[in-house]
Amino acid sequence: MRRPWEPPAFGRALATRALIANIMKSHSTGQSGSPPGGRRYHTLPAPGFWRLAPFRLQFAQRRTRNLALKSQVFNKMVGSYTLVQETEQEPPRLSPTLSLPTSFGSVAVVDQISSEDRPAFESGFRRYALDHRYYEITQSALGKQFEHLYLLLKDATGTTRAVQPFLLVHQDLVMGTPAFVRRSVEAARRVFPSFLKLPMIMVGCSAGEGDIACDTVSGEIGWTVDGLKEALPQVGRSLGAWMIVFKDYPKSYRSFLDLMVTGGFTRVPSMPATGMELNFRDFEDYLSRKLSHAMRKNLRRKFRKSAEGPPIEFEVVTDITPYAEEVLPLYQGVYQRAAQKFEELNVSYLSELGKKMPDRSRFLIWRIEGRIVAFASCIVHDGVLRDNYIGLDYAVALDRHLYFVTWRDTVIWAMENGCRYYHSAPLNYDPKLHFRMELEPLDLCVRATNPLFNVILRRLLPILEPTRYDPILKKFSNANELW
Repeated sequence: MRRPWEPPAFGRALATRALIANIMKSHSTGQSGSPPGGRRYHTLPAPGFWRLAPFRLQFAQRRTRNLALKSQVFNKMVGSYTLVQETEQEPPRLSPTLSLPTSFGSVAVVDQISSEDRPAFESGFRRYALDHRYYEITQSALGKQFEHLYLLLKDATGTTRAVQPFLLVHQDLVMGTPAFVRRSVEAARRVFPSFLKLPMIMVGCSAGEGDIACDTVSGEIGWTVDGLKEALPQVGRSLGAWMIVFKDYPKSYRSFLDLMVTGGFTRVPSMPATGMELNFRDFEDYLSRKLSHAMRKNLRRKFRKSAEGPPIEFEVVTDITPYAEEVLPLYQGVYQRAAQKFEELNVSYLSELGKKMPDRSRFLIWRIEGRIVAFASCIVHDGVLRDNYIGLDYAVALDRHLYFVTWRDTVIWAMENGCRYYHSAPLNYDPKLHFRMELEPLDLCVRATNPLFNVILRRLLPILEPTRYDPILKKFSNANELW
């Protein structure tokens, strides 16, 4: 049996040995069966820590490779797990269902929204830029990167009042910390490979900022926040998560997230977004009113340089499917250069976004002699253009100053199409500082499922939070708003 203090690295070997021993035992005692489809299976008792963390047995999957884990009776989170013999197939994704009683009714964890719960899901996110369709897109397109699940919050009558998406992930806690911190941790990981890489619940979106579902009765989020504060620790322990994290929530949620403090949560800053009001007559008015003389001169020099050579053509489409294969390598080039990484987009995401959200998705494309050299994936909603992802062809990007050209054209297009505000995703803060943009704080709200570990974590979080180590953030005029 795995001891509670042993890291998952030891657990892999123990789980594999337990698996082999159990299979041998079941062969000798005749305890086997045939599930639907006729494949033989054997049951593995869930000892200690592993019984509450079915996704942790993926460590054993990597060692045995031909075994895939399926949950048998997830409601109690006890008993045994079914190991199904697979030959050449990919291991199936887990499909957990969990139900727990609460003071307000009950909660349930599902991986798909039923028809009876769909109205609550749709209405709960209707007012947000990333509505229910976006969560379905990310689950479909990014499902191999994260386990996308939904928490159904039900009242005493069993009616679902709110549906809150969340993820199951293994997250590196030192991502975003200085090199000397990472080097120290890497040294420890030579002995304990999973040191400070913890399984956790992330409440929010896998490809964007988080929102809290409005409940169907009040149309507001207060009831949902109270329900999450009560239910999430129970759900986290049942799913084997060490931590619960509200991921990247805008500052407008602070009054609600601060209520979570009474439930043992701690709020710390995440890497912020940036933005600016588009209250200018045109781009030239922006340059003269907003920027310093040196920055104006610098930008105009870059634009003149960029205009040399074949012209750069610009267009905007709502569906990028015909060009998805062409633009994906441009995005990957930017992604690989990023110091911090989480989600990685793919062709499916780009294509589904345009097809399922044509009213909000906008793809900006730049070409030179017919070849796409840059693109941006944006969401337009309620007068705000959200500039989320960018792709650049680095064979020409530096010589033609494509980053600055794409930013200029995006702002001009937004102003010409009635947008009142420009919102840019986190990171790459140096040019945004010189563009005189302001920070848009995003928050993490964190707690550990183990009370003792939570006491330690609350002391560690101010050290681990990522904004602490970015010197450029401190130069923004509203840097004091990060906390």
